[in-house]
Amino acid sequence: MKKKDTKKMNKEQALKDLDKLKKDLFNFRFQKVNGQLTNPSKINIIKKNIARLKTIIDRKANA
Repeated sequence: MKKKDTKKMNKEQALKDLDKLKKDLFNFRFQKVNGQLTNPSKINIIKKNIARLKTIIDRKANA
């Protein structure tokens, strides 16, 4: 997810994507524990995307 893509989102779309990313992170954590995760760097990428979306949601709520 690119920074310019997140800026164009409305609040509802950002919330929907945030929910999806949280579910993905949950699943990746289970895969990591079970040794099934092939690319561990995906966890960090998802965490950063979650932080980006939370920032966008906060900015739109305060605007």
